[in-house]
Amino acid sequence: QVQLVESGGGLVQAGGSLRLSCAASGRTFSSYAMGWFRQAPGKEREFVAAISWSGGNTFYTDVKGRFTISRDTAKNTVYLQMNSLKPEDTAVYYCAARVGGPSYSRNLYEHWGQGTQVTVSS
Repeated sequence: QVQLVESGGGLVQAGGSLRLSCAASGRTFSSYAMGWFRQAPGKEREFVAAISWSGGNTFYTDVKGRFTISRDTAKNTVYLQMNSLKPEDTAVYYCAARVGGPSYSRNLYEHWGQGTQVTVSS
């Protein structure tokens, strides 16, 4: 069982940066692929980025080049560094974990955090 707690959200101006953190409990964190998803008001939850259990493989949606996903296994934490933020990045951001490889599909993730709000003002 893995429990996930996100932090680092907030209000930022367009062009600014935020770093989201997702702290995981459980001794088997290193065996999980991790993903970040986001959900804007009135929209479905969408994939943002994912990273393999080893950290060697990363995947992104069209945020590639602005966002970077990484993980620190020793700290049981996955990060999402977000640069050059745009108003359309405003959403609740969720981290998720799954056994196996990283996936774009939210339906394949077994564990979810409670989310952290990111608001980008223009």
